[in-house]
Amino acid sequence: MTSEWTPDFVEWMRAEAVKAGFDRAGVASVVAPDDDEESLDAERFTAWVEAGRAGEMEYLKRRNERGVLLRSAVQVVFPWAQSVVVCAMNYNAGGPLSIEAAPEGAGWIGRYAWSGRSRGGEGDAGGLSPTDYHDELLLRLRRIEETLRDCVACETRCYVDTGPLVERTLAAQAGIGWIGKNTCVLNESLGSWLLLGVIVTSLPVGGGGALEVAADRCGSCTRCIDACPTGALVAPREMDASRCIAYLTIEKKGLIAEEFREAMGRQIFGCDICQDVCPWNRRSPIAVREGSLPRAELINPALEWLAGMDAQEFRRWFKGSPLERTRRKRLQRNVAIAMGNSGERRFLPQLESWGAGDDPVLAESAKWAANQIQHRRREEGCADGFSG
Repeated sequence: MTSEWTPDFVEWMRAEAVKAGFDRAGVASVVAPDDDEESLDAERFTAWVEAGRAGEMEYLKRRNERGVLLRSAVQVVFPWAQSVVVCAMNYNAGGPLSIEAAPEGAGWIGRYAWSGRSRGGEGDAGGLSPTDYHDELLLRLRRIEETLRDCVACETRCYVDTGPLVERTLAAQAGIGWIGKNTCVLNESLGSWLLLGVIVTSLPVGGGGALEVAADRCGSCTRCIDACPTGALVAPREMDASRCIAYLTIEKKGLIAEEFREAMGRQIFGCDICQDVCPWNRRSPIAVREGSLPRAELINPALEWLAGMDAQEFRRWFKGSPLERTRRKRLQRNVAIAMGNSGERRFLPQLESWGAGDDPVLAESAKWAANQIQHRRREEGCADGFSG
């Protein structure tokens, strides 16, 4: 077997990735941080962090002893790296979009967090156990890594959202797709419902070994930018993560600024709006593999059901799923805000209970939500009186 990435070797790796359960895979060369193109990417990332657009995500701001951001270039942390294998898995589940009409009092959980696995294996009727894409993808990556190292001597590292890498940039360089105006990787066949995993390797890319970079096909479309409720997409392919609903509901600790609460609508974990409006996702196939099957209970979940969970019930439903990282109190904060945005008076007793509780963040959020409901009812009452 060759000791570098040749076209045949790349095709072999792609076949192995499909066997492991991925939908797309590619290879990209890793160049030194002082290369002109790599330097430009590093400068952009550094400017983005220094502008405060990473919010409270401290892991994005970590630097080495020379003050260089770890994620600014692959070789900052891995000086031995010469290439990356990037694998993508489709997670599009059959189900409604977040922008479609929903039952009254329903929240929204990001599509990627619906995932589950049959308790008794394929086709089991006993329901689905929660899964986390980090674990699912890492197992698949390690199969590829093991097979690769059986074939050729090389150093490798596997990561799924946990390493000092900017996966989307690497995915674009590896030919997985192009970076859309919503900052997601877009593939012409799969759309943007893609989860990414990366294997850093010490193998150089030989002549013609890398896949062709995908052409940008967003054109003049700005639907994602126009649809973002909080204005997080400040320009094409430029996101202020501190304004993103996914960041606010998952990463943000403490109080969410009032300026964003109403715009959050019914989103309680993540946000799919900029992907739901993307024309390229109309043709995205439905993912049917074990480990990424949709858990029906998490599609348009009832806010009342989520609010009533005690610690034991929360663990039963969400241990081993992406929602576990948010923890119950933070999810309750998000549920309180969604209740306030619903305008439904039936949520007032729950909000008043939370408002009198010991958790200052939940109490403040619940009081705001109760005021939202009462204010909306007063406005509706005035309107009814005027029309009468």
